[in-house]
Formats: sequence, C-alpha cells, structure tokens
Amino acid sequence: MIFLRRILLMTIKLDNWVLFWSSLSLIFGSTFIIHYLEPETFTTPFVALWWVMTTVTTVGYGDYSPTTVPGRVFAIFLYIFGIGLIGVVIGKIVDFFSEFKRKREEGRMVYKGDGHLVIIGWSSKASFAVQEILESTLDTDVVIIDQLERAPLILDRVHYINGQATKDETLMNANILKAKAVLIFADDKIQDDELADGKSLLIASSIERLGKHVHTIVEVLNENHIKNFQHIHIDDFLLSHETVSGLAVRAAITKGITGIYSQLISRRYGDDLYQLKPSPKWKTYKDAFHALLIEGATLIADKEKLDINRRLEENISQDSLLYIICDQHTFNKIQAKYAVINVQE
Repeated sequence: MIFLRRILLMTIKLDNWVLFWSSLSLIFGSTFIIHYLEPETFTTPFVALWWVMTTVTTVGYGDYSPTTVPGRVFAIFLYIFGIGLIGVVIGKIVDFFSEFKRKREEGRMVYKGDGHLVIIGWSSKASFAVQEILESTLDTDVVIIDQLERAPLILDRVHYINGQATKDETLMNANILKAKAVLIFADDKIQDDELADGKSLLIASSIERLGKHVHTIVEVLNENHIKNFQHIHIDDFLLSHETVSGLAVRAAITKGITGIYSQLISRRYGDDLYQLKPSPKWKTYKDAFHALLIEGATLIADKEKLDINRRLEENISQDSLLYIICDQHTFNKIQAKYAVINVQE
C-alpha cells in the first residue's frame, strides 16, 4: 500500500504534459499488448482499444474480457496502474476547468481579442452601457476593468479584469491597444466632483500614454475640467450632470421629447442614429439628402454640422462623416445600394 501511495503521489506531481502523454502511451500500448496476447478474443485493434478504455475508466461493460493467464495478469496490471493514472488525469482536467472558471470570475485572465469595448469603472451606468452594447451588436466583446472581488457579470461576451486602471499591466491585460474604444465612467463612490474627475484624468492619461490611437470617451462631472482632458487629447466627453439636467428641462418644456432622445441613444427603441461615409455618387449634400430620403432615411448632420438643410448646394468633402436616422433594415439597404461604410463598425 505504501508503494502504491508513493506511486500515486509521484503521478500527481508530474507535469501535466508528461501526465497526458503518459496516459496516451499507456492506453495505446495496452491496446497493442492485449491484442497481441489474446488475438482470438480481441480480434481487432479497435476491439482491444474498446476494452482498454472501458477498463481504465471503470465502466466495465463485460462484453469483452481476457480468457488466458497472460491476458488476465496484464488486466490486473491495468486495474492497478491504469485506473489510477487515468483517474489522476481526469482529476487534472476537472481542476483545469475549475481553475479557469475561478480565474475568469476573479478577473485574473488576460483578454486576447481585439475590436472590443473596454469599460472602466463598474456602476449602474456601466451596467446599462454593457446591456446596450450586447443588444446593439452581435460580435463585439466587452471588457470591464475594476477592483471588485468577483466579476459583476458572467456572460459569454463580457470579460472582467481585476486591477487598478492606472497600471500598465491591468490595461495590457485588457488588450487596450487593440480595443475599438474605451469608456471611462466617473467613480460613483467618490462624492467630490474634483476628486472623481481627477481619478478619471489619471486613468485617461495612462491610456493615452500607452496608445494615443485608442479612442477614449470620459464621463466628466465638472465642465471646468474638460480643458484638462483636452490637454491629453481625449476624443469625447460626457457631461453627465449637464446631460441629465438639460434633458429634464427639455422634458418639462416640451412634453414627450424624452421619447425622441431614447430612440437616438438606444437601439432598443425605434429608429437609430447611424454614421457613414458618403457615397462617391453624392457630389453635394442635396444629392445625399434626396438619395437617403428615398430610401427612408433622414440626413441630419455632417460631423458637428447640424444645418445640412441650409447647405444642400455645398459639395461633400472626402472626410465627411454623415449622420442619418433610420432603422437597421433601411440602413442595410443603403449600405448595399450605395456601398457606403458604416463608421461605427
């Protein structure tokens, strides 16, 4: 018993690859041996392999069994060593999947995909953003960075990285350089606007230092702090207090206007806002406006220009980014007909 215990302990300590190849060698070696010892019982190598597998996995159907002394002696060997070795292998496999699940839940996995969206700072706003991303896209992953003990969401397309977002290691674990965009939400646990924006600024600076090409969007609580973010070339800002206050005032003045905003900011409601490059067939804004109107879409802007209806005779430049309002089906038709590029993809 002591001898067997020592063998099992040595087996458990073996390198996983050594253990794996040893198991394969044992299975196929035993297949050859039992087929050689009893060719009349185990008429083909496949039959021999079937018996070996049912033996080492303790299934034991009994449809085949050795009948000679050498065959039964070898079977005893397989009972003692084969079952123990395969049992250890199965245990290792179970441990591997358990450890994989544990690492993912604790945010200790490295994300290796690209074209994903990174969300820094978990909050109710971040939760809504993740839900919107998953419902709006079919192939875009979300990587959340925070210092929670467990992943806030366990979903196929949602990944969690545990760590400080100001550290290079944490950002690289999220593959920040190959991300489509990074969203930095203000820390809800910090009540002081200046401190919250200061933390967001430090995180944004770390990202920009690693890769200036990364499209970064930051939630800013105090409008006076925007100039500090502009200094490090942040792409977009979200003034949360100003946006909520402005929307509340507009709703009070104009009844029902919140429904329009809901459609524009979320693909779950009605028509949506799409961004695209102009077709080579469109020379002026008028050409684009009428072509899109016929298809059922409304052209409303070119980048920050919202006065398209007063620019109809002007030429469209090559670097224009047009914004239209329509549903997904209409937009797909426009893409197919005019070969335009959806910049959001």
